Formats: sequence, structure tokens, C-alpha cells
Amino acid sequence: MQDRQTQPDRFPWAIAPEAAAARCEAFIRGTLAAAGRSRLVVGLSGGIDSAVAAGLAARTVGADNVLGVMMPYATSSAASLTDAEAVARVLGLPTERVEITPMVDAFLAAMPGADPLRRGNVMARCRMVVLYDRSARNQALVLGTGNRTEALLGYTTLYGDNACALNPIGQLYKTEVRLLGAWLGLPAAVLAKAPSADLWEGQADEDELGFTYAEADGLLHHLVDQELGPRRLQALGYAPALVEKVAARVAAMAFKRLLPPVAVFPGRRNPDDPCPGRATDGGFH
Repeated sequence: MQDRQTQPDRFPWAIAPEAAAARCEAFIRGTLAAAGRSRLVVGLSGGIDSAVAAGLAARTVGADNVLGVMMPYATSSAASLTDAEAVARVLGLPTERVEITPMVDAFLAAMPGADPLRRGNVMARCRMVVLYDRSARNQALVLGTGNRTEALLGYTTLYGDNACALNPIGQLYKTEVRLLGAWLGLPAAVLAKAPSADLWEGQADEDELGFTYAEADGLLHHLVDQELGPRRLQALGYAPALVEKVAARVAAMAFKRLLPPVAVFPGRRNPDDPCPGRATDGGFH
């Protein structure tokens, strides 16, 4: 049975799971085809986001073509590894376990006074080093697992958990990811667990944010997607303090959602413009 917090009738703005899955799978197929690749590598954390991304990938290219990599640190929750293994079993994914403790501790040895945030960022970036190494070894692309809520709130580590070659769930709010996870038939323990990056003992996303994802998702939809102002948002029942806090965070964290700015020179086309490299004189394209 679905958790009450993820029942569709409580979130009328949410994209239906079957529609979300179809679009995500088409995106994965198209991106792999354009890159000339057929395999994917994904970090399995034991959380809902990586489980849903892996489930979509397995449906798209077949489980044998998706490597799930589990990367625990010494202080990681044992339950996270158990849940990651359960996801892999349900989806039929081949897996690999890489302990990141030696590489993290080697770096942190030079800064014993680092606070939990700095330590967590090092762990997130070490995990991405592992994933990109495996992607090179397997001629695969790194599958992203970050959701829209995290991106808008900046609750992500640059060049850590937000680094990837493609991210099928990047425009789905956390609520929509949970709905999709239930639709995919993922393990109940994964669907019900409190969100956590598992970067230090007892860490919980919603405790750090100061509000729940369920509270934030509808507000973000109305604030960002529908561009409603404070008065309209308050008329919909959102508390003024929450509106102010979320809006301020979305604005302050915009830099995390942009590519690094580069100097612009005349005659140099932006490679991200439509049809980059297309010749108009019969040359290469």
C-alpha cells in the first residue's frame, strides 16, 4: 500500500508515474544512442532516488547493462547497504561494492578539524570518482540520481552527487519520485525510509532543510513552474515563513544549477546551441 504522503490524490499537480516513466525511458534511450553507448553505471545508495533511476534504466536497456555500485563509508548506515542490495536484487542488476573509507580518510587526514559538511562533500566527490572510473572501464555513462526538489533547493554537492552524464529524474519532484518508486514495485523499506544522503551518522535531509519534501514540493511547483508570487502562494495556504525561506534558498542556490560561466568571444558558437557542429557546406557534421 502506498504511504499516505505519496498518494496521488494529495498531489494533483504531480505527473502520473506511467507518463513520467515513459518520458524518462525515452530520454535514456535517446541520450545513449547519441553518445554511442549501451550501458550505464549508477551509484546505489539504498535511497529512493537512486533506486528509481536504476529501475528506469533497467527497464530501458535491460538490467544486465546497468551496473549498480555501492560505495559505503565507515560511518554509513548498515541499513543503507542492505536496502541497496535489496534494490539490486529486485531489479536484477549486477553490482560492485567499493569501500570509499581509505580514499576519504587519506584526504581528510590533512584536515582533522573539518566539519561534517566538508567531510560529507569529500565523500560525495570520492563516490563520483569511483563511478566515472567504472564508466570508463565499462564504456558506460554515469546515470544521475538527483531530483528536482534537491536541485532547486541546492541540496546537492557540486561535482559530487550532481555529477552525471544524464539524469532521467532531474525534473521530477521528490514526491513524484516516490510515486514512481511505488509504481515500479521497489522494496517497501526503500519507499518508506526517511531521505538521507548518509554522509554522516544520523544525517537526515529534512532535518537539515527545516521542512519536509512534502511541504516543499507543492510550493516549489507553484513558485517555479507556475511563477506565482507571495500573495498567491499564501492564498493557496502556504505559510509566509515557508514561502520566504524556500524562495530565498531557490534564488541563492541558482549557481549550482548552471554550467560554470565562460568568457564569450565573437565568432565562437555556443556548443550547447541547437545542432552544434552541423556543417552547411557539405562538410563534416
